[in-house]
Amino acid sequence: MTATARDAVLDLQQRMERSILGQEAVVERLLLTLLCNGNVLVEGLPGLAKTRAVKGLATNLEADFSRIQFTPDLLPSDVTGSEVYQDEGGKGTFRFAAGPIFANIVLADEINRAPAKVQAALLEAMEERTVTVAGTSHAMPDLFLVMATQNPVEQEGTYPLPEAQMDRFLMHVRIDYPSPEHEVEVVRMVRGEDRHGGEGGGAARIPQGAIFDARAGIKEVRSAEAIDRYIVDLIHATRTAGELSDDLGRWVAVGASPRGSLALDKASRAHAWLHGRDHVLPDDVRAVAHDCLRHRLALSYEATADGVTADDVIAQLVDRVAVP
Repeated sequence: MTATARDAVLDLQQRMERSILGQEAVVERLLLTLLCNGNVLVEGLPGLAKTRAVKGLATNLEADFSRIQFTPDLLPSDVTGSEVYQDEGGKGTFRFAAGPIFANIVLADEINRAPAKVQAALLEAMEERTVTVAGTSHAMPDLFLVMATQNPVEQEGTYPLPEAQMDRFLMHVRIDYPSPEHEVEVVRMVRGEDRHGGEGGGAARIPQGAIFDARAGIKEVRSAEAIDRYIVDLIHATRTAGELSDDLGRWVAVGASPRGSLALDKASRAHAWLHGRDHVLPDDVRAVAHDCLRHRLALSYEATADGVTADDVIAQLVDRVAVP
């Protein structure tokens, strides 16, 4: 394990937690996604610091930040960029004008407000790490993370992401209201920022190399055969939920794909590394299970009628699958 890389990541985590009070779990999930070279979907009501969280990551890391506000009239080229005609000395040429997707940290705000074609353009860049325009492929930066957000309540005029596209996100994180104690601290912190002009800070930004070193360290984290089997058993249980209980069989319409196993493996190893271990424990798997699986389960109409959520199903699955 690379101590200096872990120290840098822990420093980044502490800086973010100081500016996003009461949302430590969200900060950790955002860092885990970055360490796993993945992308994250954050769901929560307006005003719960989703934008502040990703901006806090970009501010404290040597990274370019870009925000894309998704709207119904957005075009794919507004995200990816397009070929622009230039007339230079009477000779016209086309050059590629990169869109806002070409940044290290990208906030795709309210992703479900744009049509499917725009969503597909973003998700292609996330998956392939390239954008193809006019037959030419353009590579994304080596450090690249998309944090997409959506409002769980306001659904009028939206275009919900299909389950197959939701699967492209490593994690689906839910953000909730802070506690009253933390909200008091938030009021005081923002009041101080208003008084001093800005969010403060001033510390040297953490280099991107620390993240790449951390990723190399995570690759060395050991996962025993029993842990690998435990991960696969959890995923298999989502597909054969009826064997565990009649209720689970009624509630789960479609289980998780092998991407779920890969996500659990990556995230649990990153979680172990972040907590100073060179091997994965069952607790690491359970710690990330909800965030890695809640968007990979398709629930039935019976589940909706019974008021059952994906988190309820995952909690029962975790309780019923044998721990090594």
